[in-house]
Amino acid sequence: MKKIMKTVYVLAFFTSSLLAAATDTETPFTSLDFAQVSNVRATQSQDGSWCFDTQVRHNDQGWQHYADAWQIADLKGNVLAIRELAHPHDNEQPFTRSLCNIKLPKASEKVVVSAKCNVHGVGGQSVEVDLMLEKGERFSITRRD
Repeated sequence: MKKIMKTVYVLAFFTSSLLAAATDTETPFTSLDFAQVSNVRATQSQDGSWCFDTQVRHNDQGWQHYADAWQIADLKGNVLAIRELAHPHDNEQPFTRSLCNIKLPKASEKVVVSAKCNVHGVGGQSVEVDLMLEKGERFSITRRD
C-alpha cells in the first residue's frame, strides 16, 4: 500500500509540474470572472500630476465576487497608485472610476493599468498607456497647459 501511495504521489507531482510549466502566466484571462480594464483616459494637470479615468468590466456577483480595485504600475510591476472600489457594480457594467492627483516618477513614459477582483486578484486584460502619445489602443492622453 505504501508503494502504491508513493507512486500516486510521484505521478501527481510530475503531472502538476508539467501543467504548471505549460501555463503561460503572461497571457491575461479574458473571462469576465477576472476584472478587465476596457479603456483609460489619462489627463495631466498643469502641476504635472495625473488623473486617470479607468473603465473596468467584471462579472460582479455581489460582495462574494466583485472588482475591488484598479491600479497603475510601472513596466517593472511597481505599483504607483491604487483606486479602491468600495462596492460591487452588479448592474453597472462596464463602469468608470477616477483617481486624481497622481504623482508619477518624472522618467515615466509608460504605465500599465490593471484591475483586480476580490477572488482572483489581478489577471484580466490590462492597458499599457504610453504617456508620450495622444492616444493608443484603449487609451487616450490629455495635457492641460
